Amino acid sequence: MAKKAIAPARTIAGTVEFPGDKSISHRYAILAALATGPSEIRNYSSAADCRSTLDCLRRLGVEAELRGNVARIRGVGLAGLKASRRTLDAGNSGTSMRLLAGVLAGQAFSSKLSGDSSLRCRPMRRVFEPLLRMGAEIHAREGEFAPFEIRGGALKAIEYEMPVASAQVKSAILLAGLYAPGWTTVREPVRTRDHLELALREFGAEIRRAEGSVGVQGGARLEGRGLEVPGDLSAAVFFLGAALILPGSSLLLHDVGLNPTRTAVLDLLISMGAPLHLASVRMRDGELVGDLAVRHAPLTGGVISGEAVALMIDELPMLAALGPYTEQGIEIRNAQELRVKESDRIAALAEGLRRMGAQVEEFADGLRVAGRAAGKLRGATLDPRGDHRIAMALAVAALGAEGPSVLRDAGCVGVSFPEFFPALERVLER
Repeated sequence: MAKKAIAPARTIAGTVEFPGDKSISHRYAILAALATGPSEIRNYSSAADCRSTLDCLRRLGVEAELRGNVARIRGVGLAGLKASRRTLDAGNSGTSMRLLAGVLAGQAFSSKLSGDSSLRCRPMRRVFEPLLRMGAEIHAREGEFAPFEIRGGALKAIEYEMPVASAQVKSAILLAGLYAPGWTTVREPVRTRDHLELALREFGAEIRRAEGSVGVQGGARLEGRGLEVPGDLSAAVFFLGAALILPGSSLLLHDVGLNPTRTAVLDLLISMGAPLHLASVRMRDGELVGDLAVRHAPLTGGVISGEAVALMIDELPMLAALGPYTEQGIEIRNAQELRVKESDRIAALAEGLRRMGAQVEEFADGLRVAGRAAGKLRGATLDPRGDHRIAMALAVAALGAEGPSVLRDAGCVGVSFPEFFPALERVLER
């Protein structure tokens, strides 16, 4: 899909089903591969990123089949992976690359990992440093970029204090910890999403939690099992945004993941005046799942900074795009991590919103988007710079603009949410 026309919408209403959570799908697939026996993962994410994880596992000798949204994986056990004769290609998926680095650090063979042009520009030093301390040998371009070669071997357990909060780095360390005798412990400055820890328990590993830290006991025997992935809350946020932008809107978002380490974005929206209601909340495979209802309401806006940034890093593009529809605007600070995502998300958001007429002030670590008083957005030609979350955020912002917009490279949404545009069209009223 080269270009997508975005016509203004009157309102949005109905019920929406979401693909499986991308973060959870990656982790379930990797643990299923390291388990003994078969696993069936229902509602596996349709994202290209999650297919990249399955492709890499196949190259490591794992039987992995994806039919529709059901992934069937025959695990080979912790010691059963085989060296790939080809470079492991993570595509656009930083999660695939970082988590697999943790697994490969414990293997008795060498592996080479790479990805697309965007992923090869994303720094990996933060995941290399703890793995090197555990005993892995890593040779990377300029010391921190893919492609890189990782030589595994006997690892030692460590206690690692993370300088910057990152669920991906934490997960890589804990996966490597499965191959290290004793307890591998990670201390994090801010609690990040804990999907891997929950999944490790589901597969049979011993996990130890304390205030600000989590540890895994090495040498666990993981057992294959059946699991169902919750709907992706990070995908649902774009539909929440559309409902909050368009007057008269009312949406029910069905079967969405409500893990407490992921719901800071809901708390923020409620604090800004969003009428959100949770229903049918239940526990499934260690994860909270439920239905989320939202109606249109005027939002006050506000500032997102400090610890809150790490808790909603994937949702920041949509929150920034809400800025022109709020009373006070939206300001995001302490989010320099956005500069090294699939694109420079700060620059991409600033450019796209300015093209639609928003007043945007850009900072090294964030941006400020002026509120309603600065004027109504207008249709424009928008470039998401190949970044799925920028594409979806700008598309939603354009729904409330005066006049149609054109989104270039709209197919990039397939990285995380291939069904985004069809799902949106089903519930929009023009």
